[in-house]
Amino acid sequence: MKEKVLEILEGLTGQDFATDMDYNLFESGLLDSMGTVQLLLELQMQCGIEVPVSEFERTEWDTPNKIIAKVENM
Repeated sequence: MKEKVLEILEGLTGQDFATDMDYNLFESGLLDSMGTVQLLLELQMQCGIEVPVSEFERTEWDTPNKIIAKVENM
């Protein structure tokens, strides 16, 4: 699952996060509200993970490590 999430993030941002798994995607500006929607759609399509935007808490999804942990716990 880790590789799939990193692949999705690279597709959305153009960056490889394998060496910086705690990089803050929102503070850096790489993800914004539109990027969040795209991320959730990709996770749904590629991983079968459904997260309603209304339940999305940015601070729980702001780094690759946190995203992977959330996806693995769903």
